[in-house]
Amino acid sequence: NKIDAIPGWRPHPDASFQQTYARQQKHVAEDLDAKIYSMMGDLSFLGFKSDLYTRMKSFTDTVAIVPVSAKTGEGVPDLLLIIMGLAQQFMKQRLKKVVGRGEGVILEVVEEEGRGATANTILHSGVLRVGERIAYLSRAGPATTKIKAILMPKPAEEIRDPRDRLKSVNQVEAAAGVKLVAEGLEDAVAGSSILVVVNEPEDLKRIAEEAREFIISTDKVGVVLKADTLGTLEAAVNYLREKGVLIRVADIGDVSKKDVVEAHVVRQKDELLGVILCYNVKADAEIEREANSRGVRVFKNNVLFRLVEDYERWVDETTSQRRLAEFESLVKPGKLKVLKDYVFRRSDPAIVGVEVLGGELKPGTTLVNTLGKPVGVMSQIQDRGVPQPVARKGAKVAVSIKDAMFGRNIHGDETLYVYVPEKDARQLITNYSNMLDEASLKTLEEFVEIMRKQHPLWAR
Repeated sequence: NKIDAIPGWRPHPDASFQQTYARQQKHVAEDLDAKIYSMMGDLSFLGFKSDLYTRMKSFTDTVAIVPVSAKTGEGVPDLLLIIMGLAQQFMKQRLKKVVGRGEGVILEVVEEEGRGATANTILHSGVLRVGERIAYLSRAGPATTKIKAILMPKPAEEIRDPRDRLKSVNQVEAAAGVKLVAEGLEDAVAGSSILVVVNEPEDLKRIAEEAREFIISTDKVGVVLKADTLGTLEAAVNYLREKGVLIRVADIGDVSKKDVVEAHVVRQKDELLGVILCYNVKADAEIEREANSRGVRVFKNNVLFRLVEDYERWVDETTSQRRLAEFESLVKPGKLKVLKDYVFRRSDPAIVGVEVLGGELKPGTTLVNTLGKPVGVMSQIQDRGVPQPVARKGAKVAVSIKDAMFGRNIHGDETLYVYVPEKDARQLITNYSNMLDEASLKTLEEFVEIMRKQHPLWAR
């Protein structure tokens, strides 16, 4: 794999290996040859005879090396051809037809002009006939329908018109790829099993049990996951579980009002999980309006890892915003020195000049002295006569302190601290210490030490 990663490689999407190899520059082709010979040496060391498939005369005792690029598709036709040839040559006994009722898997549901909804299906065992009833999984649950037509590709030599590439057959034997025409297939779920009905109650029960393995409802609090097929649903469930994302409901089909209600219920408990993840499915405009009105986020993408990336990015952003909002709501530590030569009013309220020694000052916060006793509430901060919402370390500003009297409970050159409520101090110490600068953290430690002299368990 990854021949496209060879330096200087010129990609030719979906070309055969021989075609793309012939179009490479000489030094690039030689580089690839060297890598192949190195691989042959490694395989030989392990006891396997191998060679580039184009040079092989016998596949009986030699391992075929088929260079490919999964990214560009180069060499993939060769790989499929080799696999088919080896299967036909060496697996004849295992590829024998099995007589019995038809069983298979719906690959996809396609709307075709003149035929309506059709199901591209792989018949992996038994026989399928026109007129037989089949059981399958619909979006509403297990269902049955009658086969109206079975279509198979015509041989290449019989195709005259590209629009007329299928032929109708009365029956088909496994293993085969067919297109089924029947009523109700527009609601069939891709990835689900089909089987010819023998005992309808038992057959429907079997279909339901297969579906129940993937249509889950486990965690009380978790995301709502919607996917278009059982296969994509299984992949999405496994991927989300690897990522540690809880899932409340995982189901197939487009988003419904019920899904919105489920997500809304979860949102009441956890906003980050009260969302709907749509993998390769739609949410119509009315459903999206309903979700928006309930505050439910809907994430849509046809690529699984991008869908999860979008969700995780939103979780990170929302968590950061929520954390910042919580941090901003807390009273921050602050330390100031009263400047004795800048007393503008002694009381009612006292207005004095101060220097911020650490942390920050904000109007509305209580000030305490070094004994932890309140001296008043700071009602306003001014710098050269202009009100300020905050003053930080190094600033020299005038503050008005309600209930304070200069010379009685505040003095020149005195150090005062912002009173941080105990619950706020505990939050800052436990959850937000990394969001405080060094001076603020030191100021908080000093203030906590003052409070613990009176109450040893304060903010623990």
